[in-house]
Amino acid sequence: MKGKFKYNFDRSNGVMYKRYFGPITLGDITSSWLFAFENNLIPKNANGFILDYSNAIFSIDIGSHHKIADFYKDHLNVFGGKKIAIVATIPQNVVVPILVNTKDDGYISKPFSTLNAALNWVLA
Repeated sequence: MKGKFKYNFDRSNGVMYKRYFGPITLGDITSSWLFAFENNLIPKNANGFILDYSNAIFSIDIGSHHKIADFYKDHLNVFGGKKIAIVATIPQNVVVPILVNTKDDGYISKPFSTLNAALNWVLA
């Protein structure tokens, strides 16, 4: 999984960016978050998250979208009450975030096609 994700926290607005690269599986998503938790990469004062898949491609069974939502719900100590913007630029990457959005519970997620639109929503 090395080289498939990168974290960046913008101190000026409190937004945590997570960028993905290449083919991404469900296991990549959950293990990369667990890596962030274990290495204290997410500041307590994070206002929201922008997950950028513009340089990645999902290799995820559409029917397993609920597992992503369940993961966020199981970690409300990190995601609770926060906005999670997902940037996806190709159609096959947009389907999963739309389906995850239907399962939101304790957090809010929404897909976007640009970083600027995602940032505006997270900060609103």
